This record gives sequence, structure tokens and C-alpha cells, in this order.
Amino acid sequence: MTTEEALAYIHSVDWKGSRPGLERISVLTERLGHPEDGLRFLHIAGTNGKGSISAMLASVLRAAGYRVGLFTSPYVERFNERIMLDGEPISDEDLARDTETVRDAAEGMEDAPTEFELITAIAFVYYRRVGCDFVVLECGLGGRYDATNVIRTSILSVITGIDLDHCAILGDTTAKIAAEKAGIIKPGVPVLFGEGDDDAETVIRETAEERGSAYTRTDFSLVSDIRPGLDGTSFRYGGREVTIPLPGLYQTRNTATVLTAVDLLRREGVEIPEEAVTDGLARARWKARFEILTRDPLVIYDGAHNPQGIRGAVENIRTILSPLTDDGRVTLLMGVMADKEHEQMIGMLAPLASHVTTVTPANARSLDSAEVAREFAAHGTQAESYDCLADGVRAAMRTARCEGRPLVCLGSLYMYADVKRAVLSDQPE
Repeated sequence: MTTEEALAYIHSVDWKGSRPGLERISVLTERLGHPEDGLRFLHIAGTNGKGSISAMLASVLRAAGYRVGLFTSPYVERFNERIMLDGEPISDEDLARDTETVRDAAEGMEDAPTEFELITAIAFVYYRRVGCDFVVLECGLGGRYDATNVIRTSILSVITGIDLDHCAILGDTTAKIAAEKAGIIKPGVPVLFGEGDDDAETVIRETAEERGSAYTRTDFSLVSDIRPGLDGTSFRYGGREVTIPLPGLYQTRNTATVLTAVDLLRREGVEIPEEAVTDGLARARWKARFEILTRDPLVIYDGAHNPQGIRGAVENIRTILSPLTDDGRVTLLMGVMADKEHEQMIGMLAPLASHVTTVTPANARSLDSAEVAREFAAHGTQAESYDCLADGVRAAMRTARCEGRPLVCLGSLYMYADVKRAVLSDQPE
């Protein structure tokens, strides 16, 4: 099997769709000889922050000398990014080899696996074959019925935060969503919870108690003296000085959860020297989270795509970017999915925008750019829509240059590669 054949197989129409349930992945992993059973997992669920927290945890463990797998979704620029080993994407050769193994096992299954189930199984086969010490395993959607939850146990369950998202699938209250995320809690395995309201915390804490799992909540009061900047963030966490290369105030909260997770791992007997924590955090990288794409004009991409994410983006704009302009406003480029709380998100962003360019992401779930522009206009914000994303990016950059303002690009991670390509193609020779 070639790499092209592997990707064609994974993305083939026959495998499309999201169908919650563990029956198919259970059959598939049994046919593969349960590759997941020989691995030690840090299982990560949550509405927002999963990717950043997973990346930081993997970086800290690598700095401590461990061989570390990192499984995330979706990919941002290249499919191989979903299955990382020691900071590098799976090679084309390994992807082809392990996809063929999974394909052979999946053949003849009465109920065919979904695309995500296939990818999860490929990751398990790969990580077992290369001999990982730890796998940081990010849920795709929810938790209880997510394919990653086929694992029998983990050494730590982390629920990064709870907010309203994917409500049609997970439920329309934070308590219902928390119940789905809490499905990753394994009997006797420590549980760490980050951000969320009282209803969400109650569900997660009570689930932990029912399963005999020690419960810990991140103490965000330990975060102080925050010094945000475009190139990273410094702050104090309790009595320690922390510096991370990831910009954005919400990354201080994500880091607090990572530091708490490190303490819990140490209690489980995992050796993580203090210098590994410092070095690992300093080396952590994560795309599309308030990431600078260019500096002239200043263009930033943030994959915020739900109300909690937009609140974080608004916080960053006010703190880091508003001081760069006379009136505190920035230019925006935005594309949203129709199934998101777009009216609420637009209401939060409109007061900070001098001008908005709306685009339609290349996704069947996208909300038409003209509708997004109309909703911004209803808030009194000048907005124009583009059907062609690249044309919209170029127009937004012209506006940013003309007005001397930062341009903030917001939307699904599925937009990132196209936006980045258009931004970089607009740079002078």
C-alpha cells in the first residue's frame, strides 16, 4: 500500500460519518490483537484546550526522556500530524504500513468502522510497534462513545473544560456535556478537571467518586502576575516562574492544568524532573492558537470556533492587540459553522472590530459568508462577504494595511491551511 492509497482508503466515501458507539472499534481492535492494551495513556477530553494541553504534556514527557506518542484531531495542515511520535508526524511509510494492517483487519466487518475509528486503530498499531512509553490520547468528540475510549485503562484522565458545543450530539446543558466527557473516567484512575461551571463540576466529581477515582480540580487562583505578549506568556504559578512560547491568556490556564497533571503523574510514580517541566513547556508548540502568521501586516490565526473559544480570543484581543491601536479595535476575518452559536460569538466580537471580512469555509457544515456579514452589520459593524476564501484573505489584509490594524482570523481549524496559504502568498517578494 502506498501513502496515497492509505489516505484514499481512510477518506473513502464508504467510511464517512460520525456514528457514536464503541462496538465497531471494539471489534476492530480485537481483530488487531488489542494493540492498545500494551500502552500507557494520558486520556484527554474537554470542550476547549485539549490540543494545547496535550501538546504541552507530550513536550514535558519528552523532555523527561520518554518516548511519547501524541494523538490529536483534526489535523491542521497535513494528515500525518494526527499521529505524532516524539514531536514528529508519522512518516508516510509508517502510515501506509499500519493502514494496510488495519485495512486487512477491518475487511469483512459486518458494521464497517468510521473514518475516525480507522485512524484511532492505526495510531494504536503504530504506537505499539514503535514502543511508546506514553501516549497522550485526545478524544475526537465527547468521551463516553468516542473511539479512543475503547482503551481499558489509563494512568490519568484529564477533562480540560466544559462548555456548550456539539449540543445536538452531546446535549444542550453543561451537565449533559460533562456526563459525556466524564465517560473517559476509568475505575481507580486519577481525574483532573480544569474549567467549567458548578453543574459540570458536580457531574465529573460525582462520576469520579462512583468509580473510585481520585478527583482533582485545577487551582487557577495560583496563576498571577501574567505578562502576555505576541511571542509568548510569562506568569507566576504559586511560587514558580513560568514562561511558555504560546501567546494568549487562556494558555496560562491551560498551563496550570498541565502543571497540576504533572504533579498527579508524579504521584503515580512517573519520574518528571523539574528541569524537564521547564524545558518541555519552553519547547511546546501548537498551531492555530493565536498564532502569528505574518508581522507586516500583523496577522494572527486563532482556531476559536465556539463561545468559550471566542471568549478566549476576545480576552487576547483586548489584552494584547487593542493597545496597538488608537481605538482598541482590530480587523477580523471570520468563517463559522452553521451548527455553532454564531449569533452569540458575533455579539462578543463586533465591539472589537473596525471591519470584518467573512468567508465560507470549505466544509458542508459552513454558514454562508453573506449571512455572517449580515449578522455583523446588525451590530453596526462594517462587514463584507466573499465566497472565495483566498479573495477574502487578500481583501482583509488590504484593509489591515490601510487602517494600520492587526488582522485576526477566526474560525474552524479546517480553515487554517487555506488561510495561511493565502496570507503567505500575499507577502511582497
